[in-house]
Amino acid sequence: MLSRQFVREHPETVRDAIERKGVTGVDLDEILEIDEEWRELKAEGDGLRQERNEVSSKIGQLKQEGKEEEAQEAIDRSQELKDELQDVEARADELESQLEDALLELPNIPHESVPTGEGEADNVERYREGFDDLRDLPDEVVPHYDLGEDLDLLDFERGAKVSGGGYQFVKGEGARLEHALIQFMLDVHREQEYVDVLPPIPVNSDSMEGTGQLPKFDEDAYRVGARQDDDYDSDDLWLLPTAEVPVTNMYRGEILLDDDLPVKHQAFSPNFRREAGEHGTETRGYVRVHQFHKVELVNFVRPENSYARLEGLLDEAAEVLDRLELPYRVLDMCTGDMGFTQAKKYDVEVWAPGDDMADGPDRGGRWLEVSSVSNFEDFQARRAGLRYRPERHESADYLHTLNGSGLAVPRVLVAIMEYYQNDDGTITVPEPLRPYMGGQEVIEGSEKIGESAVGAGEKD
Repeated sequence: MLSRQFVREHPETVRDAIERKGVTGVDLDEILEIDEEWRELKAEGDGLRQERNEVSSKIGQLKQEGKEEEAQEAIDRSQELKDELQDVEARADELESQLEDALLELPNIPHESVPTGEGEADNVERYREGFDDLRDLPDEVVPHYDLGEDLDLLDFERGAKVSGGGYQFVKGEGARLEHALIQFMLDVHREQEYVDVLPPIPVNSDSMEGTGQLPKFDEDAYRVGARQDDDYDSDDLWLLPTAEVPVTNMYRGEILLDDDLPVKHQAFSPNFRREAGEHGTETRGYVRVHQFHKVELVNFVRPENSYARLEGLLDEAAEVLDRLELPYRVLDMCTGDMGFTQAKKYDVEVWAPGDDMADGPDRGGRWLEVSSVSNFEDFQARRAGLRYRPERHESADYLHTLNGSGLAVPRVLVAIMEYYQNDDGTITVPEPLRPYMGGQEVIEGSEKIGESAVGAGEKD
């Protein structure tokens, strides 16, 4: 969140951020009015408190001097001041609560280097990798959702039967490939000096507020043990939408030491999101689903180092694609598409050649976002109370947080199924993954189970 002082002293900067990020439903003028009234009441309360102390200190002296009438007047005045002070403090507390809630609705300030724009079309492509030496592809690449069903790697129909739309079974060699990807990603990031964390899956409302998922995006999260539209309490639980939430909140309300920084954690987790995107080819299959696996990278750093660390984090996330030799691009996200909490964000998008999309590369196919690499500066740190002490004798200050997926597993799986597809309908296992699959080089698929595999009756 933004500090009260920053909002008070830089209202036009905040107003500009609201406009450039396309945030609606926020009345900055009302927030400033609440803040002004709150400060006036605090000053009034200080004055009443000082006067009451002065009056109270005279009561004993007046009694000692035998001035009972004046002493009683002082007692009466002290009680009046106490009553007035209680009224003022009650109103100030009410306004402070309103102010805290309102500040949670204000977006982070975009870094000066962020391009201005309204949506996806205004993002700036920074660079592409892997397109100079592409492998030979079939004349017609079969989309992963068809190929996955042909080879019995993906089962969307049974997933929907068990859990509803947006869920799936990953089966046989598909499941083995996904497990291989997870272990490979974790090993890559261990080499980059990330420390592993296995986080809890349910997270409380305070944690969701700390990273910015609440109150802005409560409709996208799965709530545990309550109706989705009920008011939530600080200890209500949610299924984590990303491991960013528990890992960032590990140190909530704590003070880290300068010697601790930078802290680099990686966390594998399942992730749960209600929002399933638009209908159509772009979201068909294993691309935009309600439950998926991801390796998340979370960094805690000194403020002066956060933008250098952002570039390092981008390289660390992209190294997975580099080693798998999957073509990809990096986007510098514009203000209207970068998100509520970020100060600056890069998107890493892998190339999946199975479906031609209007905004895909010239050679066809489509882009799949596999990582959003973000610097939040002190926005999350203020919400979650994440601080560090530069020197042991100095006061604590807010640190900066960064994160990025390292990577989103299903979309990398999709890219492998389509990019490493062969003319005979098999899939070549990328060389770095073969040790994790017992040396297996090619995925040939499995024979399907049940009458539905042959229409009816016994199998031949």
